Amino acid sequence: METNSTQKIIPNLWFDMEAEEAARFYTSLFKNSGIGLITRYGKEGFEFHQKPVGTVMTMEFEIEGYKFVALNGGPQFKLNPSVSFFVTCETEAETDRLWKSLSDKGAVLMPLDKYPWSGKYGFVQDRYGLTWQISLGKISDVGQKITPCLLFVNKHLGQAEAALQQYTKIFDSSVVDGILKYGPGEEASEGMVRHAQFSLLGEKFMVMDGAGEHPFVFNEAISFIVNCKDQEEIDYYWDRLSEGGDEKAQVCGWLKDRFGVSWQVIPEILPQMFGGDDPKRVNRMTQALFQMKKLDIRKLKEAYDYDESHV
Repeated sequence: METNSTQKIIPNLWFDMEAEEAARFYTSLFKNSGIGLITRYGKEGFEFHQKPVGTVMTMEFEIEGYKFVALNGGPQFKLNPSVSFFVTCETEAETDRLWKSLSDKGAVLMPLDKYPWSGKYGFVQDRYGLTWQISLGKISDVGQKITPCLLFVNKHLGQAEAALQQYTKIFDSSVVDGILKYGPGEEASEGMVRHAQFSLLGEKFMVMDGAGEHPFVFNEAISFIVNCKDQEEIDYYWDRLSEGGDEKAQVCGWLKDRFGVSWQVIPEILPQMFGGDDPKRVNRMTQALFQMKKLDIRKLKEAYDYDESHV
């Protein structure tokens, strides 16, 4: 399995208890796919997670070399179309195959058909609630096989361009590939973003403004993990992404930005610490983490490495 070792921003998918089932379903559909690190719930933090000890907490997986994390987080948040994943298929056969599998037991939001922007395109929410845009096209035109797409609706309508500008200021190696705006007399107000594409740290993203009333907005069901090499990076991304956001959403390294999009700003060593084979170390570290908003690497390491024999 070829991996994108440079991928620093990783989508986190929140499920009730279907994380493993969903991850294995997705990796069965796409090429260059596989399961990575699996972490499990311990006894610490039970008052928060309410999961039996040993239950899968997170499962890293890749599809087409693009990394995801699936989380068994409980029923609090539900996946919705505010964040979808745009899949560029270079053959009709692949387009039809993925559409058939992802729409099975799912909900079709736009039927697979010919549209002005694609000879074959469909918008679907799969059986687990994750939303996909399946489009016939050329990967070279997009630059990435699978691309996250953020849809700004309701109270966030009209904020797509501001979000794009904000994110490209925060992250290095950022480029705006193009912005297509609504014109006069169209379904959204003139000047709003019909579709835009940009890169953050070399990774492709898309944003759109969605006119009309929608029964969903951004929530914690999809967050974007920013893996940080040191505390300086954590401080940098936390301070900038959290500016103007909902302070009540700041917990255990999670935050909401001023557009309502959720992020996790974490040390890159955290998954390995969670996946450690000494339950006592993992439990101590977990207990420390549950006391934090912005994560403190030094305190997490101290809790993990604490020698109880000297007590």
